[in-house]
Amino acid sequence: AMMEDDDDDDDFYVRYYVGHKGKFGHEFLEFEFKPNGKLRYANNSNYKGDKCIRKEMCVSKAVMRELKRMVIESEVLKEDDRDWPEADRIGQQELEIVCDDEHASFQTSKIGSLLDVQNSKDPEGLKQFYYFVQDLKCFALSLLNVHMKVRPI
Repeated sequence: AMMEDDDDDDDFYVRYYVGHKGKFGHEFLEFEFKPNGKLRYANNSNYKGDKCIRKEMCVSKAVMRELKRMVIESEVLKEDDRDWPEADRIGQQELEIVCDDEHASFQTSKIGSLLDVQNSKDPEGLKQFYYFVQDLKCFALSLLNVHMKVRPI
């Protein structure tokens, strides 16, 4: 029989993307946490001729467990993006989460501030998403900073 602890993190995956296509081409920030603990990061800004930055690193099971706790406690998986603002020329955000037997995929426009959230059709749900994404970005970028001294955007 398989050890219980070995596969407790097997079906956990998080991907976040925010970007837009503008006068500097396709500018975006994307990162994903894979079930095996691999964190992939890409940041493309053609502003002033910047290059696409791509980084990869492995994180521990403890880090993955903390991320999973964040997902569960945020209750973002209970939300539905049906009434959220659609992606537009200003940009779009995507959040994909696989957590145990749940698979959620969200898509919405870039959110400038909580004012945008409050003026939306689903302020409560969008607020959960907004705060979770803030936490997720801080979490991912601080891990990357510690490892690589990446300058976040």
